[in-house]
Amino acid sequence: MNTANYQIKLDSFEGPFDLLLFFIERDELDIYNIPITKIIKDFLDYIHTQEKLNIELSSEFILFVSTLMRIKAKLLLPRKELDAQGNEIDPRNELVNKILEYKRFKEASLKMAEMEATRM
Repeated sequence: MNTANYQIKLDSFEGPFDLLLFFIERDELDIYNIPITKIIKDFLDYIHTQEKLNIELSSEFILFVSTLMRIKAKLLLPRKELDAQGNEIDPRNELVNKILEYKRFKEASLKMAEMEATRM
């Protein structure tokens, strides 16, 4: 089985980033200041409500929740990480960048789908 092209698609969401983007838009959250504890709870609630959650899907969501928990733990630590210039590194930046990139790709795919429908 070729796992490079394997994608997990739910009825409503195409993986954890899609669900995270849904939570952000639903609750009108600031993407740069996501309440990680609330999002973790929402993710776990979603996982528990799924009747037929397969192993691959649940492991992808659990990995994402653990990433969110790691970010929260780094935010709570008294000693902050510093970059080469001595500036404090915000552990949320990587997640924010990935969310913004995912949102751009999702919007582009919707536009392409519209263009394809128009062309047909």
